[in-house]
Amino acid sequence: MRALVTGAAGMLGQDLVEVLRSRGHEVTPVDRPEGDVTRLEDCLRIVASARPDVVFHLAAFTDVDGAESREEEAFRTNALGARNVAVAAREACAGVLYVSTDYVFDGTGEGPYPESAEKRPVSAYGRTKDAGEELTRAHNPLYWVVRTSWLYGHGGRNFVETVLRLARERGRLTVVDDQHGAPTYTRDLAPALVEVVSRAHAGTYHATNGGLTTWYAFALRVLDLAGVKVPVEPMRSGDLDRPARRPANSALSDRALRRAGIPPLRSWEEALEDYFRSRPSPPSSQA
Repeated sequence: MRALVTGAAGMLGQDLVEVLRSRGHEVTPVDRPEGDVTRLEDCLRIVASARPDVVFHLAAFTDVDGAESREEEAFRTNALGARNVAVAAREACAGVLYVSTDYVFDGTGEGPYPESAEKRPVSAYGRTKDAGEELTRAHNPLYWVVRTSWLYGHGGRNFVETVLRLARERGRLTVVDDQHGAPTYTRDLAPALVEVVSRAHAGTYHATNGGLTTWYAFALRVLDLAGVKVPVEPMRSGDLDRPARRPANSALSDRALRRAGIPPLRSWEEALEDYFRSRPSPPSSQA
């Protein structure tokens, strides 16, 4: 398979490029400033030159709170960028995989959201990612939309490292305990994306690590694995002054993934332990 990966410098992008190459696939990694997904001409040029079989579209505006005041900018990247990539892939006779998010749901439903659930995003970020899904479907018949949640990995800033940094700096933490979801390790999600384009029909899929937790319980487990002992207090989302609303329920059903014969991802607890086993030692200045 010849693959092109946008957003290749990000957490998920780095892991995906590594997985693809380890399996013998030919990979063209793309990120700014090499190519701007908001410019159709850039997308057409890069995809035509790479001649991929599949474009993994990972590039995104991911500042959830920042999107509230910069929704037009987020829309250009998350929605119009997705359209441009889908069009460029179609013109090159390639499929396109678009990575989406639990934020397309309002989080008020009970139980895990099936892939067909009604989307009602409550944040600017969620609206722009929802639009990206629809434009991907509209502009390339060979599409895969893969929704995931609560990503963390070694290639960038993430909740795990933020918890450890704040624990060192503040000596105590207060963490939200009324949002439920599945923390998902990018090293587990990356091979699942490859499996989707290799084995699944075009459509919408959910891929997260197994099980559910809250940000508070997740933080407790992070500190435990790191051997860091600081007081941690739970809090309600309403008491946290942040611009964007978060879904209270981010549970995603992986029924479509299983129907495609793709094994479910391991539990979030197992994945987090593996993250710590492969985690680089922090610089001594941060110890």
